[in-house]
Amino acid sequence: MEPLKMDDLTKYTFLSGPALSPDGETCAFAAHQMDLAENEYRSDIWCYRLSDRKLTQMTTSHKDGRFIWLSDGRRLLFSSLREKEDIKAKESGEVFTQFYTISLDGGEAQKAFRVPFPVSSITEINPDLFLLEIVWWPPFETLAGAAAAEKPKLLQSMKEETDYEVLDEIPFWSNGEGFTNKKRTRLYLYDVKTKDLSPITGETFLAETPQLDETHERFAFTGIDFSDKLEIRNDVYLYTLKDKSLEKFSMGETFLTDYVDFWDKDTLFVVGQEQRNYGINENPKFYAFCLKDKTLRCLTPELDLAPGNALNSDCRYGGGSKPIQKDGEAFYFLATEGVGASFKKICPDGTVETVAQMKGSLDSFSIKKGKLAFIGFHELKLAELYTFSNQKFEAVTDFNGWVLRERTLSNLERLVVKADEKHPTLATDIDGWLIRPVPFDPDKTYPGILMIHGGPKTTYGENFIHEMQWLANEGYAVFFCNPRGSEGRGNAFADVRGKYGTIDFDDLMAFTDEVLERYSFLDPARIGVTGGSYGGFMTNWIIGHTDRFRAAVSQRSIANWVSKFCTTDIGYFFVPDQNSATPWSDVDKLWEHSPLKYADRVKTPTLFIHSEQDYRCWLPEGIQMFTALKYHGVDSRLCLFRGENHELSRSGKPKHRLRRLKEIKEWFDRYLK
Repeated sequence: MEPLKMDDLTKYTFLSGPALSPDGETCAFAAHQMDLAENEYRSDIWCYRLSDRKLTQMTTSHKDGRFIWLSDGRRLLFSSLREKEDIKAKESGEVFTQFYTISLDGGEAQKAFRVPFPVSSITEINPDLFLLEIVWWPPFETLAGAAAAEKPKLLQSMKEETDYEVLDEIPFWSNGEGFTNKKRTRLYLYDVKTKDLSPITGETFLAETPQLDETHERFAFTGIDFSDKLEIRNDVYLYTLKDKSLEKFSMGETFLTDYVDFWDKDTLFVVGQEQRNYGINENPKFYAFCLKDKTLRCLTPELDLAPGNALNSDCRYGGGSKPIQKDGEAFYFLATEGVGASFKKICPDGTVETVAQMKGSLDSFSIKKGKLAFIGFHELKLAELYTFSNQKFEAVTDFNGWVLRERTLSNLERLVVKADEKHPTLATDIDGWLIRPVPFDPDKTYPGILMIHGGPKTTYGENFIHEMQWLANEGYAVFFCNPRGSEGRGNAFADVRGKYGTIDFDDLMAFTDEVLERYSFLDPARIGVTGGSYGGFMTNWIIGHTDRFRAAVSQRSIANWVSKFCTTDIGYFFVPDQNSATPWSDVDKLWEHSPLKYADRVKTPTLFIHSEQDYRCWLPEGIQMFTALKYHGVDSRLCLFRGENHELSRSGKPKHRLRRLKEIKEWFDRYLK
């Protein structure tokens, strides 16, 4: 056994997007690896046949990750960029998505059709007709309708226009997407035979989550038509193919629909949140919407959990599958509960049942005709494909088994800490863990690092996180917890609106106290703290309110709620919701909760890590805090990553991800060792 190394991160295989074939007999999924030499990710499609347990790599171009099953059950449709002329066209600035098909029966991938827009999702209505979710922008429309002879001139004009950005709406940019002014996700129908591309939604309409009914004669979707300012709400729409009619249904003035599908021909299944009691982070509920009398009925009034998996890991890439899926008469979904993810189903009468739970993390799934397949992290295992039957999980791939066989890992030791009794809530226990250094000598003392997750409405659980395990192998005890504000414990526990830096700070300090008291091998004079996003905010806050940490690493952080409100992609709605104020209603309230206010108190040496294109927690947030510390004579350093965004630690370029880890370790080594 060898110690886990920093660059082992580049050797993992990340799995995503499992999808069972229409008959439920074959599961396709994507496998991704880092290519350090090219500083990019390679992606290919694999298939696992349940009947004879045969695993087959379907594509080898390293450019294929997004796919759907075609209705014949024997072919996959996927987007790719393979041929030289297509690659050259992309490099010249042309905008299109090229689709291919590949058969389970063997043979090379075949070109299918090309769409003159970026396609974010595709659904087969019949072999000749597809429903597309595309990224639409006026210049894309102009280019799509141009004759071949006109394109060079248009491409040159578009290239010249890249020196300018004209903004007339908010949000005008989005993390990971760049400037988005006048860009919309629109729905189109594409006829393969005629190559006709017909719009369903308008130029100012933002559409999401299209779902076909069982007859393939109608589809439902969510969306909102807006100009100037995007409101955090939407409506439900129903499109009938036969007469090309579009009908709008409002679920309420503050209602945000996360997902819509069909219970049956007369009833829609709606997952959404009213946002009345707990704001934008309120857990959604499940509803039945009657199409005949236009009534919305809540099926789960007592439900207090969020569909989806909020468990943190830095070993995911490529996205997941549909978060909610129908099989038979029930809908199935993942949910974060406590410190884990479970697989559940909801029946037409509103009954919610737990189907499966795994110690670790259930990441994405597919269910067809009673067959179930998962991508999961079981305990300290990295992601593998699992099947589930007779109440048992079975790993059917072994892409990452070498990590457990060849590297030294440290088990997670769970502890529960009482929350500060000064701020009683419905839930007062804080779940946390400690990872011992590797190798561990009980007669030695060790430095420790408190890690704080983002969100704040995400969760730490009992699954593999490379950064934590690697730092443990470098001689650090790593400890982390889920303070109030975290996901998995219901609305009341997650509600920290107007309280940032108060009860959550108390929870983190109480947890740190308990860890130091319980584990005598930890040296209290050599403790560091780090976190990203909300965790970066909290790191900035902590160093302004206590000197107990000898070093800090603040990542993609928030320093000033006033500046965040007017500059970031979510600021104008996230800040007033989470801080109960705007710069005009109560600027003192925003400043009171801003770490920058307390920067003159900081004595802790701090490394700031930020990405140039992070529009979620924009670069000025890190710069303000860094400048303040430098001004007040505190040892500090800012490491800026060009070309990266808020997702640096999860999907950044391979070399950048390694450099980030190197910066963190060297900073802590300098002050804690």
